[in-house]
Amino acid sequence: MIKVGIIGATGYAGAELARILINHPQVKIEAVVSVSNTGQQLDDIYPNLKEILPMTLEGVDEIIPRCDVVFASVPHGVSEEIAVKCKAAGTVLIDLGADFRLHNEADYNKWYGKEYKHPELHTEAVYCIPELHRDEIKDAPIIGNPGCYPTSISLALMPAIKAGIIETDHIIIDSKSGVTGAGRGLTQGTHYPDTNEAFAAYKAGAHRHTPEIEQTLTYLAGSPVKVTFVPHLLPVNRGIESTLYCRMTGKGASMSAEELHAVWCDAYKDEKFVRIEKLGSYANIKNVKMSNYCDISIHVDTHANTLIISSCIDNMVKGAAGQAIQNMNIRFGLEETMGLNMIPPAF
Repeated sequence: MIKVGIIGATGYAGAELARILINHPQVKIEAVVSVSNTGQQLDDIYPNLKEILPMTLEGVDEIIPRCDVVFASVPHGVSEEIAVKCKAAGTVLIDLGADFRLHNEADYNKWYGKEYKHPELHTEAVYCIPELHRDEIKDAPIIGNPGCYPTSISLALMPAIKAGIIETDHIIIDSKSGVTGAGRGLTQGTHYPDTNEAFAAYKAGAHRHTPEIEQTLTYLAGSPVKVTFVPHLLPVNRGIESTLYCRMTGKGASMSAEELHAVWCDAYKDEKFVRIEKLGSYANIKNVKMSNYCDISIHVDTHANTLIISSCIDNMVKGAAGQAIQNMNIRFGLEETMGLNMIPPAF
């Protein structure tokens, strides 16, 4: 059994980790941590876990040596110090925050306003969307778990970039996320009266996930990719829908809708968690809720020579906790789908 610690267990992603890992056949949840709620019971804070996970929330330092792997669901700027302690204890760290997502420290400084305190750790860390980077984390001591928006976007665009059917100098990305993506801490922007029956963009062209998106797409393309990324807040608890608008290359424009659709079907034919909608159908956040699936649909605007891709994930599962567990499974040589075969509810 893999002994697991969850740091930040009272946040939304941390609570999702606990909910999913309870049913993982090769995991023992060894410890749960919350700096702000140390000494309290996790199931008092999340009553859905009552009599299922009645664990006392501990401090960080005492739990790391007891664990084989630690999940850190903490704000940026915190995980580096956790990584130092994990390395000393020989414990694998899977970071759900932003500290190990960006390869370039200048990007981290520009978008997050911080510098790397332990730059040597970043040479050992591996960023991993499993469907794109799984072969790179087999021995990684630190895994940077991707952001939710970049996951939905990168999975949608990978087949098009690899097939050379879209221009990559400027991709338009229109994404919508449920309110849990903003975290558990209440702000005016996530206050119920402001989000209910409302829909608006935020941080247009200035969201912190932009460099991560461009980093991953550039990795796929082998040359710089530029995006305009505009996120929106949906008045729902969970789910992300990303719509991507891409100008087609001559190769792409010469292909029929059926041929274009086949590019995605072929690219993901062996992937358990990526599902391609039939032509004419649309990906819908309802159909991935509470699951680790990413649903993708392909649409063609021949009039404007534009390929339109819709991608849906549950931001708390495939966009956070589920993907982190998928990365854990790969890192420890387990079946990649283990503990993640949740079926989305029909309504």
